[in-house]
Amino acid sequence: MVVAQVDRAPRGFGARLGAWAAATPRKVGAVPPTVQVLLGIVSVQVGAALAKNLFSTAGALGVVTLRLVLAAAVLLLLWRPSVRVGKRAWGVVAAYGTVLAAMNLLFYLALERIPLGVAVTAEFLGPMALALAGSRRWLDAVWALLAATGVFLLARGGGGDLDLVGLLLAVAAGVCWAGYIVLGAALGRASADGSGLALAMAVGAVAVLPIGVASAGEALVTPWVLVVGLGVALMSSVVPYSLELEALRKIPPRVFGVLMSLEPAVAAVAGLVVLGEALAAAQWVAVCLVVGASVGATRYARGG
Repeated sequence: MVVAQVDRAPRGFGARLGAWAAATPRKVGAVPPTVQVLLGIVSVQVGAALAKNLFSTAGALGVVTLRLVLAAAVLLLLWRPSVRVGKRAWGVVAAYGTVLAAMNLLFYLALERIPLGVAVTAEFLGPMALALAGSRRWLDAVWALLAATGVFLLARGGGGDLDLVGLLLAVAAGVCWAGYIVLGAALGRASADGSGLALAMAVGAVAVLPIGVASAGEALVTPWVLVVGLGVALMSSVVPYSLELEALRKIPPRVFGVLMSLEPAVAAVAGLVVLGEALAAAQWVAVCLVVGASVGATRYARGG
């Protein structure tokens, strides 16, 4: 089991950080869980929009490196995990961190080529396919057909000029997202708190660091890039993960899944507002189809 290592007498910045970490759960806990999930979704997508604004300076590989490295640094400071864990737990941590890194790399590479709303909608097919896997119910076939129609409209709805490679990269990120969900359950069993997540984020950061340095070079240490990168790390990783973990303590996973189904729609709005990425009418219909399919697959899943 991964166990947090607590400093009994923190000083200076560590003391302030520790006090903030201790007080934050109480403040977050006062917010209704449904609002926590929605705030987390908005945070992730606005963070993705901010990240895309950095592509012209640091590139997709450089930005994803900043996100993972800075998020890992914040989480390690917050949880101070011990590295004295069993081989089995380290295996889960390493697998989770590797899939996390691959998911983010593929998603950011997709963002270089296609709008944010389209990328998130295509990526969302991974978790939905996981939810439908092995089902033989006719109703689940309806959700799959809706999602497939949505993908077709995504590819053709923008006047035929959508980058196919970008779309395939987003779908590949979705496959990693499905693996991330499966491994996340295993990580939850292997860790007592956020320590496992902190270590896994560090593994992902180490995995992408050589790629990011080779790609972006000195741009990664430009002061304003670091500041924006920290914002991306907080909004895309630290804040939403914290909100989601808190919300899951209070609401059923089914309700959580329905709320998370709104991500493609929120991403499309964030892309429009922050990046000026206007989708064609058919692509908005595609987003709605995928959201509807995801809500249906989650709401009417077996046993629910």
